[in-house]
Amino acid sequence: MPDLLQTEFQFTLPRGFDDDGTLHREGTMRLATAADELDPLCDSRVQRNPPYLTVLLLARVVTKLGTLPEVTPEVVEKLFVADIAHLQELYERVNDRGSDTVDATCPDCGEQFEVSVRGDGTTTESAPHAGNPLTDTVDPWTDDGHGGANAGPNSASESKAGSESNANRESDATALATLREELPESEVPSWE
Repeated sequence: MPDLLQTEFQFTLPRGFDDDGTLHREGTMRLATAADELDPLCDSRVQRNPPYLTVLLLARVVTKLGTLPEVTPEVVEKLFVADIAHLQELYERVNDRGSDTVDATCPDCGEQFEVSVRGDGTTTESAPHAGNPLTDTVDPWTDDGHGGANAGPNSASESKAGSESNANRESDATALATLREELPESEVPSWE
């Protein structure tokens, strides 16, 4: 069975839109079409003020925001800057990649993989060694850090592998801390 093209993506705004006391944060964005990018270029507001293209483009592709009946340019104009930035980043990810993912590299083995950023700002990973390097503990006597079991330090090389596993765990924590600094706060993985 062929993979179905995902055309809509859920999101949660970092701040949200306040509509008379009702906060709207959950929404849906669809993939953009050529018309979504071309038609606003003819709009006089964009011709007078080119950055206004962002407002019109987001109003076209954000199909749902909370319980609002419609997402209009006026609604997008009233979003906080953090929310606009979040939507722009989502727009670029889903339209450039076709999925809401970011690239990552395992600091332990160097294998590259994708981390899926879900609409609620958390992530799911298809990592070669999935887990939380900050909280998962590796017993050097029984685990080599890649899910394979050691029989214990029967030789000097196996004992050395146990201490390398501890060093790798520290490297994993450093790499994750760096990744957390690079991602917007709303997209930081949460394993709690």
